[in-house]
Amino acid sequence: MSDKNAIQYRQVGDYLIPNLVLPPEEARITLGKWGMMYKTYLEKHKKVLFSLLLSQGKLYQHCAEVEAHAQDMFDTLIEQMKEDEGVTEQLKEANQMEWVQLMSNIQQRAREIVCNELIYV
Repeated sequence: MSDKNAIQYRQVGDYLIPNLVLPPEEARITLGKWGMMYKTYLEKHKKVLFSLLLSQGKLYQHCAEVEAHAQDMFDTLIEQMKEDEGVTEQLKEANQMEWVQLMSNIQQRAREIVCNELIYV
């Protein structure tokens, strides 16, 4: 094995931990709200999958894909709920407070659905 492929370790207590460096592609990926929520969930509750993705250099790419899917789902749910419940621009012009309440409710329900279907699985 050549020196450039050798894994370097650091000692933490009694353990040797590999010094992992993100591949350049992974380092350029920035995560938004959904991606960060998913990454945190993996880190705390799916430790094996988190470690596997991290060691393969695919963690941020995977989280970014989940984020894109979650944002699409969130936007679609908002539009469907608005249409089903009659939340329109006319309502916004006629009664802003009611419109804000209905939109807040719709957004909260859409967030819950996305979290339960994509983030916390």
